Amino acid sequence: MGPFILAGIEVERLLSTAEAPFSARGWGDLPTVLARIKAPEFPARDFPITDYGAKPGADATAAIRAAIEACHQAGGGRVVVPAGEWLTGAITLLSKVNLHVSMGATLKFSPNPKDYPIVLTRWEGVELMSYSAFIYAYEQEDIAITGEGTLDGQADESNWWGWNIKQKGKPPLQKAARDRLNEMGEAGVPVAERVFGEGSFLRPNFVQPYRCKNILIEGVTIVRSPMWELHPVLSQNITVRGVKIHSHGPNNDGCDPESSRDILIEDCLFDTGDDCIAIKSGRNNDGRRLNVPSENIVVRNCTMADGHGGVVLGSEISGGVRNVFVENCKMDSPNLDRALRFKSNARRGGTLENVFMRDVQVGRVQEAVLTIDLIYEEGAKGPHRPVVRNVSLDRVTSQGSPRVLWVAGFKGAVINDIRLTDCTFNNVTETDLVRHAGGITFNNVSVEPAKPASRR
Repeated sequence: MGPFILAGIEVERLLSTAEAPFSARGWGDLPTVLARIKAPEFPARDFPITDYGAKPGADATAAIRAAIEACHQAGGGRVVVPAGEWLTGAITLLSKVNLHVSMGATLKFSPNPKDYPIVLTRWEGVELMSYSAFIYAYEQEDIAITGEGTLDGQADESNWWGWNIKQKGKPPLQKAARDRLNEMGEAGVPVAERVFGEGSFLRPNFVQPYRCKNILIEGVTIVRSPMWELHPVLSQNITVRGVKIHSHGPNNDGCDPESSRDILIEDCLFDTGDDCIAIKSGRNNDGRRLNVPSENIVVRNCTMADGHGGVVLGSEISGGVRNVFVENCKMDSPNLDRALRFKSNARRGGTLENVFMRDVQVGRVQEAVLTIDLIYEEGAKGPHRPVVRNVSLDRVTSQGSPRVLWVAGFKGAVINDIRLTDCTFNNVTETDLVRHAGGITFNNVSVEPAKPASRR
């Protein structure tokens, strides 16, 4: 099939063999998904950290730990961080504990790696033993972080961020450990033997509930994170509401649910150094070892400013993703690259299906409104064919982008049943690119080229 013209824009289509449209759940199932997501509730008991010895400006780690333990033993309640500046190392949440960071309070996390013990974690989709997240929980139920205060990771180029920055032409400090971890994951080395930590330079995440249930993160502001900000792993029933994230370091993703299900992300602001929201499910063989998808995820009423993508699926996606609903969001920044992005390759694989976006207003993006990149990083070199299918964009508008679509598959990969309906894309400057894809349809879609600059 040759090129076709859509409202004045020539679109290149190099098609693989098209499959029949994939029929699956749509917007009619959103109420069913939402009914599965319920924020935890907590007894009306407060445990101020000052009752356990915390003093402003001093190390409050032990006091916070004691307050959490007392709250947990009493059957639950709020561990209250009052207004003021409080210094801390790693915080480990326990069941029935709501860590409440009051308005005017700032929890400042230590830049010293020794303040973060070695725990079971997941780093870029591979399980290992490494630094605890700043706020961590393992196999706990009914946990929360709430309040209108600030969580400050204090990351900058002199500590955490510097681990992933080239130094005088040399590779980043983290590269050797990152490569070794990925080799261990591919080889199936037992997780207990994948021990990293001091000297390995693998940055911790900010918040990581691991194998937890019934999670609420609400109201707080997060700044200067070492790496991914909110990273629930193998967890379920998660509400992220009214959170503001301002963090522009390397790999500073905003919210990365990984191999998790039944998730509501609403009324949040993302201003990040990487993807605003990135849905994940493990990397390569280690992701397939667990083989747990992320599913039943609702993103609504959010604002995305700076970032590599507004809502992203991948690239650590080997366990698959399904049933993602995005609605009533605003995405606009000269430093936002894409609105909706899929990324995988022939080593990641994964089935990414049933992704629905509607009533989203896009201002400017640097690359395209919709990007499907199945040649990301390692590209087509590998035995695992990613699948992207049953994707719809309804009533999506944009005011400026080089392209509407940037779609790149490879022979054997599947990109099929992609639908755009009642959409308007203005000020488009370049030819859309669609390679090795089938079943992309447009219904009542307007694409308006940017007007040439006037000559004086």
